Amino acid sequence: MSERNIRIESIDRQAVEDQEVEIVERKGIGHPDSICDGIAESVAGALAREYLDRVGEVLHFNTDETQLVAGEAAPAFGGGEVVDPIYLLIVGRATKHYDGRTIPAETIALRAAREYLESEIPQLTVGEDIVVDVKLGEGSGDLQEVFGEDEVSVPMANDTSFGVGHAPLTETEQIVLEAERRLNGEYADENPELGPDVKIMGKREGDEIDVTVAAAMVDEYVADLDAYIEAVESVREFVDGVAREHTDRAVDVHVNTADDYDEGSIYLTVTGTSAEQGDDGSVGRGNRANGLITPNRSMSMEATSGKNPVNHIGKIYNLLSTEIAEEVVSEVDGIRDLRVRLLSQIGRPIDQPHVADVQVVTDDGVAVSDVEGDAAAIVDRELADVTGITRSVIDGELSTF
Repeated sequence: MSERNIRIESIDRQAVEDQEVEIVERKGIGHPDSICDGIAESVAGALAREYLDRVGEVLHFNTDETQLVAGEAAPAFGGGEVVDPIYLLIVGRATKHYDGRTIPAETIALRAAREYLESEIPQLTVGEDIVVDVKLGEGSGDLQEVFGEDEVSVPMANDTSFGVGHAPLTETEQIVLEAERRLNGEYADENPELGPDVKIMGKREGDEIDVTVAAAMVDEYVADLDAYIEAVESVREFVDGVAREHTDRAVDVHVNTADDYDEGSIYLTVTGTSAEQGDDGSVGRGNRANGLITPNRSMSMEATSGKNPVNHIGKIYNLLSTEIAEEVVSEVDGIRDLRVRLLSQIGRPIDQPHVADVQVVTDDGVAVSDVEGDAAAIVDRELADVTGITRSVIDGELSTF
């Protein structure tokens, strides 16, 4: 019998899929908030790997305060220009001196940021369209000890905080998540006019789903207004196709609804992101750890990206609770909706949460007692392997936004 404090109970609401109104949002990888998330996490991974290579331990750091200040651009059919560059500041703490060694944390951070931008936002020329700066204060000596004790296999929680996860995804959630990922994947590969700043909002009322897409178009690949209109319609048709793979409900897709063709006001950009023209960004203001913003469900306000993956609960428990929820739903029959809440207490081992609270909506004819034992066993198993989350994050196997 596990000694962990695991509770399984019914949740006093309808499954989200059965509620009358559902709202779901995702900010794509080129959104200013997501740019900050992506850079913060790429820098965090680079620092963690560098510390392991150099000293054999993940030393204290956090980069979860990264900020973006928008620039100014003058887009034009066939190609415009950036007038004032975007400014991005990597902010946080890092261990720069350890055991007589000097570690170039800020150089590592700048390199990781440049590599991330070149990979994910290729229209942004680093040093011209975007200026990347870094200010990392020295890591806390006390926290360095937390990460440096070889005899501690399961770290102690760095904070009293919580993480939230849920499963399964509703049809609307699946549509919003997959539409953005595929637009910025297979679709963008074949259609370079689509920039990576794609924001998708899903609204379901009863059995009618509306999907609103804001898609930044890259001016270099758009010859004129007719080409722009054609590009917008192509995005609409693609998203409509993605949606119909996930639902039999009525679906209506809208793209760039603020456009005014008569006035010539359209979502045309030089770099494929609204960060070039007045839209600032910050870590933690966008997608939660499961990649979505879901007002119908509980969410943690913690920024997952950029936090240290060893003992920072704001990262570990949000990722772990999501993984637990998905595992329970995949392995236990009879669950319609599930929420996992993991609460830490500072100084306790991270595999021993203050409470692991699992709340379920069961299928008709299924009692909570029918699923309680199996669900608790899975929670216990996943908590016992909590350090696996750390390794997966360091290896870049888990998305944090």
